[in-house]
Formats: sequence, C-alpha cells, structure tokens
Amino acid sequence: MATLGVMARCELDPNLERHEIDGFPFPMGVSPVEPMVPRAGYSVAFEPGDGDEEGGEWEEWPDRYVFDIVVPANRLEPMWRALLAQMPARVYPILDFIGHDAYREIDPYIAYELVGQDRMTDWVRRFAPFFFEDGMVGFGAVSDVPFSYVFLDEHKVFTVRVEPGARAGVEKILEAFELEEMEEPAGSDAAAHEHRGVLLTPKDRPELLTAEEIVEQLREAWQLVLNVDPETNVDDDGKDLGMTLWRSVVRCGRGTGEEGEAVQPDRFGEVILTAGSLLRAEELAHEGAVGLLEDDGGEILDVLVLSLDRLAPEQGQDMLRQVLGNESAGVVDVRKLRRERVLGARWLSA
Repeated sequence: MATLGVMARCELDPNLERHEIDGFPFPMGVSPVEPMVPRAGYSVAFEPGDGDEEGGEWEEWPDRYVFDIVVPANRLEPMWRALLAQMPARVYPILDFIGHDAYREIDPYIAYELVGQDRMTDWVRRFAPFFFEDGMVGFGAVSDVPFSYVFLDEHKVFTVRVEPGARAGVEKILEAFELEEMEEPAGSDAAAHEHRGVLLTPKDRPELLTAEEIVEQLREAWQLVLNVDPETNVDDDGKDLGMTLWRSVVRCGRGTGEEGEAVQPDRFGEVILTAGSLLRAEELAHEGAVGLLEDDGGEILDVLVLSLDRLAPEQGQDMLRQVLGNESAGVVDVRKLRRERVLGARWLSA
C-alpha cells in the first residue's frame, strides 16, 4: 500500500483512451458501449418538500427545484467550482464509492459535521483525476440553511437541488456555460455504458494512491461516516441477510516517540470474520487486528478499521484459503457458519 502522507496524490493511467462522440468527450471512467447521441444541457423540475419520516438527524427538505446537468468531461471541474461557490461557506460533504461489498453496489458516505469549502476544494484539487474522471466515485455537498445540494454522480452527471429563491442563480451559471434547458440531456447514463477505475496503480509508482486509499483519506479529512444502519445487515433491496462473511482491512499503529516520530511504520492487516451487523463486524475486525499485534509481539497502541465488505460464499471460501493457507483449503464450509467470530487474520504489509 502507498504511504498515506500529506503530499500523496494520484494520476490517470496514461494507457487509457478517452471515448468521444460528435466532439463530446466522455470521462475516462464511464462511457457508452452502444451508439448514442450525447446532449449537453440541463433539465429542471419542481420537487415538493419531504420530511425525514424515520426521525433521523436530517431535517425536512423544503420545496426545491432539481436540475440534472450534463457537460463534457473538460467542463466538469469548472462547473463544480461554480456550483459550489453558490453554497454556504460550510457544507456537509457526500461521497459515493462503488466498492467491493457483495450485497451493496455503492458505499454511501456523508458528513454529520460541517466542513469548510476550502477544505473540500483543497482535497478535490489534489485528487482531481479521481473525482472528475473515475467511473467508480461520485461526490458533492449539501447544506441545510439555506438548503442546497450539489452532487456529481459516478456517471459524471450533476444533480443540483436549491430552494425556489436560488433557482435564478443556478440558471445564470448554466447560461454562462452556454447550456440550454431541454427535456432529456444525455450523458453516458443515457445508454448502455461501462464503469472503470482510471488511476495509475502504485505498483511501479509507490507514491501514488489507490482509489481505496483516497477514500480512506477523505473519510478522515471530511469526517465521513458510512451512511447505513450499523445494527442491521441488509442488501440494496432491504432484504435481511442474517449472518454473512466479511473482509476487513485494518491499520495498526505502533505509536510515537517522545518527539512525535513514529516508533515503527503502520502495518496493514486483513481479517475474515462472520457477523450479523456492521457494528458487530467492526468490533470483530478490531479484535482480529489486536490478535495480530499480540501474536507479533507488538504493543497495542492504535487500530483503525479501514474497510468492511461482505463476501458472497464463494468469495469467502477463496479468501479463507488465502488467509489460512492452502493446507486449510476446503475445511471450512462458509455456508454453514452461524456464530459471529474471527475466522482468520494476516498481515498485508511488513
């Protein structure tokens, strides 16, 4: 794994080609795979106010106008800057990532603490290839007073929601970008399309970050939390999955010396476990990491659970073979596991 230093960055894979139709360049990470005619422009509709029926932390969204906006890839970043500038100075960041969970297509993250626009802007600028080109990520921000919402999804199509009084301001931005209102603007999601990651891997460039490492940094910088109920275990359709297999990546810190320098570099571990909820899985992942440190004779100072992904049975069996070793292949029937526990753990780095 790349070192997660303050100057860590990412780059586009130079071997990838950009898809273009009729002079309309698509993002590198999402493009149509069938004939279509792209249409830059926007649609607008009115949405009546709706409340948080489950009594959560978010208050009712007021009456608002919703804009769907399609622009070519080379105009995504300036459009984002213009739309963000219309929001309050402090916002709640949002991040969607197409991760590795077998039962959830998108990992939805949101901040419950306000973050300054300058902090958002700094991180978006640093990882611009990821945000504006990668087909596995969407991001944006929301504010409550006044209400506004700007989101660039994984198809690189903007959705903007604003109170009625702010509609004219958004339309001025769209006019400045020479976009016209139309019934159905057409980006990559208007036809059969494919998503792909576009970042150069750190295999030969260890200073570069993977997409997963970028998400880790953003979770800390923007104070993001996974926006799912931690006490349940359901799929995208709301079906209760009961007990499932999980794979967790953990980071184990060894603390710092008297002058703040690291005693030893952080180590990354992998934990395979069974659990019936996200909350319980996180607890067991922590236990598995502590067990690794104890077996290694290291002092237990800091353990951070970086990821928790549920595994399909076949995936789980393969993972167990890797973690437990080939000699254990076939001894665990993952379909018959009923008890919440750590099944195996190993270090991923020296």
